[in-house]
Amino acid sequence: MDNSTLGWLGDDNTSLQLELQSCTLLRHQVSRIFLYAFLSVGIICTVVGNFLVVLSIAYFKQLQSPTNCFVMSLAVADCLVGLVVMPYSMIRTVEGCWYFGSLFCRIHSSLDVMLCTASIFHLSCIAFDRYYAVCNPLVYSLKMSHRRVALLIAVCWLVPILISFGPIMLDLHVAGVDMVIPKDLCVFLVSRIYAVMASLVAFYLPMAIMLVAYWKIFKAAKRQARQISAMESQMAAGVGKDSSKKKRHRNAMKRERKAAKTLGIIMGVFLIFWMPFFTVNIVDPFIEYSTEVVLWDLFLWLGYINSSLNPFLYGLFNRSFRRAFLIVGTVGNKQLDVLANLCELLCP
Repeated sequence: MDNSTLGWLGDDNTSLQLELQSCTLLRHQVSRIFLYAFLSVGIICTVVGNFLVVLSIAYFKQLQSPTNCFVMSLAVADCLVGLVVMPYSMIRTVEGCWYFGSLFCRIHSSLDVMLCTASIFHLSCIAFDRYYAVCNPLVYSLKMSHRRVALLIAVCWLVPILISFGPIMLDLHVAGVDMVIPKDLCVFLVSRIYAVMASLVAFYLPMAIMLVAYWKIFKAAKRQARQISAMESQMAAGVGKDSSKKKRHRNAMKRERKAAKTLGIIMGVFLIFWMPFFTVNIVDPFIEYSTEVVLWDLFLWLGYINSSLNPFLYGLFNRSFRRAFLIVGTVGNKQLDVLANLCELLCP
């Protein structure tokens, strides 16, 4: 929050008391039009991309695996971010004002926290699922039964609801912080306790799960690449030993680079787009809410962009998804049932 909007009412020995000034339209008309156009493109990409993921998994039985159950639920959360959160955040960012009342401000903030947290939780579940699929394939079907997958998806939705709607609607997120907020502003300021606890649950804990899971997956992929290389060497024994050894080494290195690249992109995008927001979210209450509003908006929209990229990271990396996207994008709804059966035969 920009310091220029704060008027101090209390002393250092009492709970923080501040009054926010009414909003003012500071942006030039041209910059507002540009921001509306730019952010609208992001919203459309978020909704369309995630809707394609949901539609593809729903229609094509070949895509209905335990992992893709998480991907589909993730796409639902990200699609809702684009439908019910981003449009109102866009208006607030561009106009600098809130036109929808204080009650809807709370509801919007609750939906924002809930859906973004649900999206992050699903990412950690996907990492957990892939860990068992790669590192413990023999027990994967037992560990990732339909019942357990349903339970994990329920947790991905219930926990975000508990840390969002409950505290925000009951004003527990501002316990110890007294403030007067005009009706034309929607400012999400939180207490130190809520900032730390919510950030730990919503981001840092899932981040730790993802880091550990993907590191173990990378090590397993590296080990499997070497084992495959060793098998290839045995099959090629006695025939062109030197060239076979070089080719085997190149194949192993290629597999390792591909695994490292894929996991690096997934983890790197997640950290780049969410780490700034949650870092500032924790730090801001301890520096008396002095973070510039421009930084808040920038880091918040970086997080939203992650919801736009998830369909590409978790969908387009899969060959079957790419084929399903192509089919869905080029035919009408009446042809989908026929092509769903066809895809089962064509998609390996």
